[in-house]
Amino acid sequence: MANERKNVEKALNEGKGVFRLEPNWVPRSFCIPGRRLKLHPGDYYAYGANRGGIDERWFASTTKADNGPLTTPYEGLSFIHVDGGEHVLLRDAIEMEGAEILGEPIMKKFGGWKAYSKFFDNQEPLPHHLHLTDKMAANVGRAGKPEAYYFPKQLNNHGGWFPYTFFGLNPGTTPDDVKRCIQNWYKADNNILALSRAYKLQPGTGWDVPPGVLHAPGSLLTYEPQRASDVFSMFQNIVWEAYTPRDLLEKDIPENKKSDPDYYVQLLDWELNTDPLFFEHRYMPPKPSKPLEAMQAEGYQQMDIVYKSTYFSAKELTILPGKSALIKDDAPYGAIVIQGHGTFGNLEIESPAMIRFGQTTQDELFVTAKAAKEGILVTNLSSTDDLVMLKHFGPQV
Repeated sequence: MANERKNVEKALNEGKGVFRLEPNWVPRSFCIPGRRLKLHPGDYYAYGANRGGIDERWFASTTKADNGPLTTPYEGLSFIHVDGGEHVLLRDAIEMEGAEILGEPIMKKFGGWKAYSKFFDNQEPLPHHLHLTDKMAANVGRAGKPEAYYFPKQLNNHGGWFPYTFFGLNPGTTPDDVKRCIQNWYKADNNILALSRAYKLQPGTGWDVPPGVLHAPGSLLTYEPQRASDVFSMFQNIVWEAYTPRDLLEKDIPENKKSDPDYYVQLLDWELNTDPLFFEHRYMPPKPSKPLEAMQAEGYQQMDIVYKSTYFSAKELTILPGKSALIKDDAPYGAIVIQGHGTFGNLEIESPAMIRFGQTTQDELFVTAKAAKEGILVTNLSSTDDLVMLKHFGPQV
Protein backbone atom coordinates (compact mmCIF):
# COMPACT_ATOMS: atom_id res chain seq x y z
CA MET A 1 0.00 0.00 0.00
CA ALA A 2 2.86 2.40 0.80
CA ASN A 3 4.37 1.79 -2.66
CA GLU A 4 1.00 2.35 -4.34
CA ARG A 5 0.53 5.64 -2.49
CA LYS A 6 4.01 6.68 -3.58
CA ASN A 7 3.11 5.88 -7.20
CA VAL A 8 -0.09 7.92 -6.97
CA GLU A 9 1.82 10.91 -5.61
CA LYS A 10 4.46 10.49 -8.31
CA ALA A 11 1.82 10.41 -11.07
CA LEU A 12 0.06 13.47 -9.61
CA ASN A 13 3.32 15.39 -9.55
CA GLU A 14 4.47 14.29 -13.00
CA GLY A 15 1.21 15.29 -14.64
CA LYS A 16 0.54 18.28 -12.38
CA GLY A 17 -2.86 16.92 -11.47
CA VAL A 18 -3.40 14.94 -14.69
CA PHE A 19 -3.04 11.14 -14.83
CA ARG A 20 -2.17 9.17 -17.93
CA LEU A 21 -4.38 6.06 -18.11
CA GLU A 22 -3.52 2.77 -19.82
CA PRO A 23 -5.85 1.18 -22.42
CA ASN A 24 -8.50 -0.98 -20.78
CA TRP A 25 -9.89 -3.65 -23.15
CA VAL A 26 -13.06 -5.66 -22.47
CA PRO A 27 -14.31 -8.68 -24.49
CA ARG A 28 -17.96 -9.73 -24.82
CA SER A 29 -18.82 -13.32 -25.68
CA PHE A 30 -22.05 -12.29 -27.44
CA CYS A 31 -20.45 -9.68 -29.75
CA ILE A 32 -18.58 -9.58 -33.06
CA PRO A 33 -15.86 -6.88 -33.01
CA GLY A 34 -16.47 -3.98 -35.41
CA ARG A 35 -12.67 -3.45 -35.63
CA ARG A 36 -12.77 0.35 -35.23
CA LEU A 37 -10.99 0.48 -31.84
CA LYS A 38 -7.56 0.91 -33.48
CA LEU A 39 -6.52 -2.37 -31.88
CA HIS A 40 -4.01 -4.43 -33.89
CA PRO A 41 -5.90 -6.89 -36.17
CA GLY A 42 -4.17 -9.83 -34.49
CA ASP A 43 -5.24 -8.79 -30.98
CA TYR A 44 -9.04 -8.74 -31.10
CA TYR A 45 -9.14 -12.20 -29.50
CA ALA A 46 -6.25 -11.59 -27.09
CA TYR A 47 -8.30 -12.88 -24.13
CA GLY A 48 -8.80 -16.19 -25.95
CA ALA A 49 -11.30 -17.30 -28.56
CA ASN A 50 -13.51 -18.76 -25.83
CA ARG A 51 -13.95 -15.29 -24.31
CA GLY A 52 -15.23 -13.67 -27.49
CA GLY A 53 -13.73 -10.71 -29.31
CA ILE A 54 -12.68 -7.39 -27.82
CA ASP A 55 -15.31 -4.87 -28.82
CA GLU A 56 -15.13 -2.46 -25.88
CA ARG A 57 -12.53 -0.12 -24.44
CA TRP A 58 -13.41 1.32 -21.03
CA PHE A 59 -12.28 4.77 -19.87
CA ALA A 60 -11.61 6.10 -16.36
CA SER A 61 -13.25 3.02 -14.90
CA THR A 62 -13.30 1.94 -11.26
CA THR A 63 -15.95 -0.67 -12.16
CA LYS A 64 -15.02 -4.29 -12.74
CA ALA A 65 -16.55 -5.89 -15.84
CA ASP A 66 -19.10 -8.61 -15.09
CA ASN A 67 -18.32 -11.19 -17.79
CA GLY A 68 -19.09 -14.38 -15.93
CA PRO A 69 -16.74 -16.93 -14.33
CA LEU A 70 -13.92 -16.39 -16.86
CA THR A 71 -13.61 -12.66 -16.10
CA THR A 72 -9.96 -11.80 -15.42
CA PRO A 73 -9.02 -10.11 -12.10
CA TYR A 74 -8.69 -6.55 -13.43
CA GLU A 75 -11.07 -6.69 -16.40
CA GLY A 76 -12.76 -3.32 -16.85
CA LEU A 77 -10.55 -1.52 -14.30
CA SER A 78 -8.39 1.40 -15.42
CA PHE A 79 -4.72 1.68 -14.45
CA ILE A 80 -2.84 4.93 -13.95
CA HIS A 81 0.47 4.82 -15.82
CA VAL A 82 3.50 5.91 -13.79
CA ASP A 83 6.82 6.67 -15.51
CA GLY A 84 9.33 3.89 -14.95
CA GLY A 85 6.97 1.07 -15.89
CA GLU A 86 4.85 1.18 -12.73
CA HIS A 87 1.09 1.48 -12.56
CA VAL A 88 -1.72 1.61 -10.00
CA LEU A 89 -5.47 1.11 -10.27
CA LEU A 90 -7.49 4.31 -10.55
CA ARG A 91 -9.90 2.67 -8.10
CA ASP A 92 -7.15 2.23 -5.50
CA ALA A 93 -5.79 5.73 -6.07
CA ILE A 94 -9.20 7.23 -5.34
CA GLU A 95 -9.56 5.10 -2.22
CA MET A 96 -6.21 6.47 -0.99
CA GLU A 97 -6.34 10.07 -2.26
CA GLY A 98 -9.99 10.67 -3.15
CA ALA A 99 -10.18 14.22 -1.83
CA GLU A 100 -7.04 15.18 -3.77
CA ILE A 101 -8.25 13.53 -6.99
CA LEU A 102 -12.01 14.14 -7.02
CA GLY A 103 -12.29 16.97 -4.51
CA GLU A 104 -13.71 16.89 -1.01
CA PRO A 105 -17.33 17.77 -2.01
CA ILE A 106 -17.63 14.86 -4.48
CA MET A 107 -16.01 12.41 -2.07
CA LYS A 108 -18.29 13.54 0.75
CA LYS A 109 -21.48 13.25 -1.32
CA PHE A 110 -20.75 10.21 -3.53
CA GLY A 111 -17.88 8.40 -1.83
CA GLY A 112 -15.88 7.98 -5.04
CA TRP A 113 -15.95 8.06 -8.84
CA LYS A 114 -19.42 6.86 -9.79
CA ALA A 115 -19.16 6.98 -13.59
CA TYR A 116 -17.06 5.76 -16.48
CA SER A 117 -17.25 5.73 -20.26
CA LYS A 118 -16.43 3.27 -23.01
CA PHE A 119 -16.19 2.71 -26.72
CA PHE A 120 -18.65 0.02 -27.76
CA ASP A 121 -17.69 -1.33 -31.19
CA ASN A 122 -19.81 -4.13 -32.61
CA GLN A 123 -20.25 -5.28 -36.19
CA GLU A 124 -23.89 -6.22 -35.65
CA PRO A 125 -26.67 -4.90 -33.37
CA LEU A 126 -27.05 -6.08 -29.79
CA PRO A 127 -30.15 -7.85 -28.42
CA HIS A 128 -33.03 -5.70 -27.20
CA HIS A 129 -32.16 -5.28 -23.53
CA LEU A 130 -32.37 -2.94 -20.59
CA HIS A 131 -30.30 -1.84 -17.62
CA LEU A 132 -31.93 -2.13 -14.24
CA THR A 133 -33.30 0.75 -12.20
CA ASP A 134 -31.96 1.32 -8.69
CA LYS A 135 -35.09 -0.30 -7.25
CA MET A 136 -34.75 -3.52 -9.25
CA ALA A 137 -30.94 -3.67 -9.08
CA ALA A 138 -31.15 -3.46 -5.29
CA ASN A 139 -32.81 -6.89 -5.33
CA VAL A 140 -29.45 -8.38 -6.33
CA GLY A 141 -27.30 -5.98 -4.30
CA ARG A 142 -26.35 -3.78 -7.25
CA ALA A 143 -26.87 -0.18 -8.43
CA GLY A 144 -28.97 0.84 -11.43
CA LYS A 145 -27.37 1.92 -14.69
CA PRO A 146 -28.35 4.92 -16.80
CA GLU A 147 -26.19 5.46 -19.89
CA ALA A 148 -25.90 7.66 -22.96
CA TYR A 149 -24.60 7.32 -26.52
CA TYR A 150 -22.55 9.53 -28.82
CA PHE A 151 -21.30 8.47 -32.26
CA PRO A 152 -17.92 10.15 -33.00
CA LYS A 153 -17.36 10.83 -36.68
CA GLN A 154 -13.63 10.13 -36.41
CA LEU A 155 -14.21 6.47 -35.49
CA ASN A 156 -17.09 5.58 -37.76
CA ASN A 157 -15.46 5.03 -41.14
CA HIS A 158 -18.08 2.31 -41.66
CA GLY A 159 -21.47 1.74 -40.10
CA GLY A 160 -21.32 -1.99 -39.42
CA TRP A 161 -24.11 -4.30 -40.49
CA PHE A 162 -27.08 -2.42 -39.02
CA PRO A 163 -26.56 1.26 -38.04
CA TYR A 164 -30.03 1.56 -36.51
CA THR A 165 -31.06 1.27 -32.87
CA PHE A 166 -34.41 0.04 -31.61
CA PHE A 167 -35.57 2.04 -28.58
CA GLY A 168 -38.46 1.40 -26.19
CA LEU A 169 -41.85 -0.08 -27.04
CA ASN A 170 -44.57 1.06 -29.40
CA PRO A 171 -47.33 3.06 -27.69
CA GLY A 172 -50.16 0.65 -27.01
CA THR A 173 -47.87 -2.28 -26.19
CA THR A 174 -49.17 -4.18 -23.16
CA PRO A 175 -47.37 -6.09 -20.39
CA ASP A 176 -48.90 -9.30 -21.77
CA ASP A 177 -47.19 -8.63 -25.12
CA VAL A 178 -43.81 -8.52 -23.41
CA LYS A 179 -44.54 -11.53 -21.21
CA ARG A 180 -45.32 -13.63 -24.29
CA CYS A 181 -41.86 -12.78 -25.63
CA ILE A 182 -40.28 -13.99 -22.39
CA GLN A 183 -42.38 -17.16 -22.34
CA ASN A 184 -41.41 -17.98 -25.97
CA TRP A 185 -37.66 -17.86 -25.29
CA TYR A 186 -37.03 -21.51 -26.18
CA LYS A 187 -39.81 -21.94 -28.74
CA ALA A 188 -38.95 -19.60 -31.64
CA ASP A 189 -37.79 -16.07 -32.39
CA ASN A 190 -39.64 -14.20 -29.64
CA ASN A 191 -40.06 -11.27 -32.06
CA ILE A 192 -39.78 -8.56 -29.42
CA LEU A 193 -38.47 -6.09 -32.01
CA ALA A 194 -41.95 -6.10 -33.54
CA LEU A 195 -43.02 -4.24 -30.39
CA SER A 196 -40.39 -1.52 -30.88
CA ARG A 197 -39.18 0.98 -33.47
CA ALA A 198 -35.74 1.63 -34.98
CA TYR A 199 -33.98 4.99 -35.46
CA LYS A 200 -31.18 5.58 -37.97
CA LEU A 201 -28.01 6.53 -36.12
CA GLN A 202 -26.31 9.80 -37.14
CA PRO A 203 -22.57 10.31 -36.52
CA GLY A 204 -21.98 13.42 -34.44
CA THR A 205 -25.20 13.01 -32.43
CA GLY A 206 -26.33 10.99 -29.43
CA TRP A 207 -29.10 9.54 -27.24
CA ASP A 208 -30.02 9.47 -23.57
CA VAL A 209 -30.90 5.98 -22.29
CA PRO A 210 -32.34 5.89 -18.74
CA PRO A 211 -32.51 2.60 -16.81
CA GLY A 212 -35.56 0.50 -17.48
CA VAL A 213 -35.66 1.45 -21.20
CA LEU A 214 -35.34 -1.35 -23.77
CA HIS A 215 -32.77 -0.72 -26.49
CA ALA A 216 -31.03 -2.77 -29.18
CA PRO A 217 -27.87 -0.74 -29.96
CA GLY A 218 -26.96 -0.49 -33.62
CA SER A 219 -23.58 -1.08 -35.21
CA LEU A 220 -21.93 2.35 -35.11
CA LEU A 221 -18.94 2.67 -32.81
CA THR A 222 -20.44 4.31 -29.75
CA TYR A 223 -19.00 6.47 -26.99
CA GLU A 224 -20.98 5.59 -23.85
CA PRO A 225 -20.78 7.67 -20.68
CA GLN A 226 -22.61 5.78 -17.93
CA ARG A 227 -23.07 5.21 -14.25
CA ALA A 228 -20.57 2.91 -12.55
CA SER A 229 -22.50 -0.34 -12.84
CA ASP A 230 -22.65 -3.32 -15.22
CA VAL A 231 -26.20 -4.69 -14.80
CA PHE A 232 -28.46 -5.72 -17.67
CA SER A 233 -31.14 -8.14 -18.83
CA MET A 234 -31.39 -9.24 -22.48
CA PHE A 235 -34.99 -9.53 -23.74
CA GLN A 236 -34.34 -10.69 -27.35
CA ASN A 237 -33.58 -14.36 -27.90
CA ILE A 238 -32.59 -14.35 -31.61
CA VAL A 239 -30.33 -11.63 -33.10
CA TRP A 240 -29.29 -11.94 -36.74
CA GLU A 241 -30.06 -15.68 -36.60
CA ALA A 242 -27.80 -16.07 -33.52
CA TYR A 243 -29.25 -17.37 -30.26
CA THR A 244 -28.96 -15.28 -27.09
CA PRO A 245 -28.42 -17.61 -24.11
CA ARG A 246 -31.19 -17.27 -21.55
CA ASP A 247 -28.64 -16.70 -18.80
CA LEU A 248 -28.15 -13.22 -20.31
CA LEU A 249 -31.85 -12.57 -19.66
CA GLU A 250 -31.47 -13.90 -16.10
CA LYS A 251 -28.07 -12.30 -15.36
CA ASP A 252 -29.20 -9.86 -12.63
CA ILE A 253 -32.45 -11.52 -11.57
CA PRO A 254 -33.07 -13.05 -8.11
CA GLU A 255 -32.92 -16.84 -8.22
CA ASN A 256 -36.59 -17.27 -7.26
CA LYS A 257 -37.73 -14.84 -10.02
CA LYS A 258 -35.83 -16.15 -13.05
CA SER A 259 -38.85 -18.05 -14.39
CA ASP A 260 -41.41 -15.37 -13.51
CA PRO A 261 -42.45 -13.33 -16.59
CA ASP A 262 -44.26 -10.83 -14.34
CA TYR A 263 -40.96 -9.96 -12.68
CA TYR A 264 -39.32 -9.14 -16.01
CA VAL A 265 -42.15 -6.75 -16.84
CA GLN A 266 -41.42 -4.97 -13.55
CA LEU A 267 -37.92 -4.20 -14.84
CA LEU A 268 -39.47 -1.89 -17.45
CA ASP A 269 -40.10 1.81 -16.96
CA TRP A 270 -43.38 1.64 -18.81
CA GLU A 271 -43.90 5.39 -19.19
CA LEU A 272 -40.47 5.96 -20.74
CA ASN A 273 -40.65 2.90 -23.01
CA THR A 274 -44.01 3.83 -24.52
CA ASP A 275 -43.42 7.61 -24.66
CA PRO A 276 -44.95 8.80 -27.98
CA LEU A 277 -42.37 11.62 -27.99
CA PHE A 278 -39.41 9.31 -27.34
CA PHE A 279 -37.27 10.95 -30.05
CA GLU A 280 -37.91 14.48 -28.81
CA HIS A 281 -37.15 13.53 -25.20
CA ARG A 282 -34.14 11.22 -25.65
CA TYR A 283 -32.28 12.37 -28.81
CA MET A 284 -29.23 14.59 -28.15
CA PRO A 285 -27.81 16.79 -30.93
CA PRO A 286 -24.58 18.54 -29.89
CA LYS A 287 -24.86 22.02 -28.37
CA PRO A 288 -22.09 24.65 -28.12
CA SER A 289 -20.84 25.02 -24.54
CA LYS A 290 -20.43 28.77 -25.21
CA PRO A 291 -21.11 30.97 -28.25
CA LEU A 292 -19.15 29.44 -31.12
CA GLU A 293 -17.58 32.68 -32.34
CA ALA A 294 -16.23 33.46 -28.87
CA MET A 295 -14.69 30.01 -28.50
CA GLN A 296 -13.18 29.99 -31.99
CA ALA A 297 -11.60 33.39 -31.32
CA GLU A 298 -9.79 31.71 -28.41
CA GLY A 299 -8.60 28.83 -30.62
CA TYR A 300 -11.08 26.09 -29.74
CA GLN A 301 -14.66 24.93 -29.79
CA GLN A 302 -16.42 22.72 -27.26
CA MET A 303 -19.75 20.98 -27.67
CA ASP A 304 -21.99 19.50 -24.99
CA ILE A 305 -22.76 16.02 -26.33
CA VAL A 306 -24.29 14.27 -23.27
CA TYR A 307 -26.45 16.54 -21.11
CA LYS A 308 -29.75 14.92 -20.11
CA SER A 309 -28.62 12.87 -17.09
CA THR A 310 -27.75 13.93 -13.55
CA TYR A 311 -25.40 10.93 -13.21
CA PHE A 312 -22.86 11.95 -15.89
CA SER A 313 -22.23 14.31 -18.79
CA ALA A 314 -19.79 14.61 -21.70
CA LYS A 315 -18.22 17.19 -24.00
CA GLU A 316 -16.32 17.14 -27.28
CA LEU A 317 -13.35 19.51 -27.24
CA THR A 318 -11.62 20.62 -30.46
CA ILE A 319 -8.42 22.68 -30.45
CA LEU A 320 -7.98 24.33 -33.84
CA PRO A 321 -4.79 23.75 -35.88
CA GLY A 322 -1.76 25.53 -34.45
CA LYS A 323 -3.72 26.96 -31.53
CA SER A 324 -3.60 26.73 -27.74
CA ALA A 325 -6.46 27.24 -25.30
CA LEU A 326 -6.76 27.29 -21.52
CA ILE A 327 -9.62 24.90 -20.77
CA LYS A 328 -11.35 25.12 -17.39
CA ASP A 329 -14.01 22.78 -15.99
CA ASP A 330 -15.93 22.64 -12.73
CA ALA A 331 -15.29 18.97 -11.98
CA PRO A 332 -12.83 16.10 -12.54
CA TYR A 333 -13.12 14.13 -15.77
CA GLY A 334 -11.72 11.40 -17.96
CA ALA A 335 -10.66 12.18 -21.53
CA ILE A 336 -9.84 10.24 -24.69
CA VAL A 337 -8.07 11.81 -27.70
CA ILE A 338 -9.71 10.75 -30.97
CA GLN A 339 -7.92 12.97 -33.51
CA GLY A 340 -4.57 14.75 -33.80
CA HIS A 341 -1.62 15.32 -31.48
CA GLY A 342 -0.40 18.01 -29.11
CA THR A 343 0.14 18.69 -25.42
CA PHE A 344 -2.21 18.63 -22.46
CA GLY A 345 -0.56 20.63 -19.72
CA ASN A 346 2.94 19.14 -19.60
CA LEU A 347 1.89 15.76 -21.07
CA GLU A 348 2.18 14.79 -24.73
CA ILE A 349 -1.06 13.49 -26.26
CA GLU A 350 -1.87 11.84 -29.56
CA SER A 351 -4.49 9.66 -31.17
CA PRO A 352 -2.65 6.47 -32.23
CA ALA A 353 -3.13 4.77 -35.58
CA MET A 354 -2.81 1.25 -34.11
CA ILE A 355 -2.54 -0.19 -30.60
CA ARG A 356 -1.13 -3.54 -29.50
CA PHE A 357 -2.87 -5.35 -26.64
CA GLY A 358 -0.93 -4.43 -23.48
CA GLN A 359 0.67 -1.34 -25.02
CA THR A 360 0.64 2.01 -23.21
CA THR A 361 -0.66 4.91 -25.28
CA GLN A 362 -0.79 8.71 -25.04
CA ASP A 363 -4.48 9.13 -25.78
CA GLU A 364 -6.21 8.66 -22.40
CA LEU A 365 -6.16 10.98 -19.38
CA PHE A 366 -7.84 11.66 -16.06
CA VAL A 367 -7.98 15.25 -14.83
CA THR A 368 -8.24 15.90 -11.09
CA ALA A 369 -10.69 18.40 -9.62
CA LYS A 370 -8.09 21.04 -8.80
CA ALA A 371 -6.39 20.84 -12.20
CA ALA A 372 -9.75 21.03 -13.99
CA LYS A 373 -10.77 24.18 -12.10
CA GLU A 374 -7.40 25.89 -12.50
CA GLY A 375 -7.45 25.06 -16.20
CA ILE A 376 -5.31 23.00 -18.56
CA LEU A 377 -3.41 24.62 -21.41
CA VAL A 378 -4.10 22.40 -24.42
CA THR A 379 -1.98 22.92 -27.55
CA ASN A 380 -2.53 21.54 -31.03
CA LEU A 381 0.89 20.89 -32.55
CA SER A 382 -0.47 20.33 -36.06
CA SER A 383 -0.80 23.19 -38.50
CA THR A 384 -3.46 21.36 -40.51
CA ASP A 385 -5.32 18.83 -38.33
CA ASP A 386 -7.81 19.42 -35.52
CA LEU A 387 -6.97 18.06 -32.05
CA VAL A 388 -10.17 16.43 -30.75
CA MET A 389 -10.95 14.75 -27.43
CA LEU A 390 -14.04 13.45 -25.68
CA LYS A 391 -14.45 14.32 -21.99
CA HIS A 392 -16.66 12.39 -19.54
CA PHE A 393 -17.78 13.70 -16.15
CA GLY A 394 -19.43 11.97 -13.21
CA PRO A 395 -22.24 13.33 -11.02
CA GLN A 396 -21.51 16.80 -9.69
CA VAL A 397 -22.34 18.64 -6.49
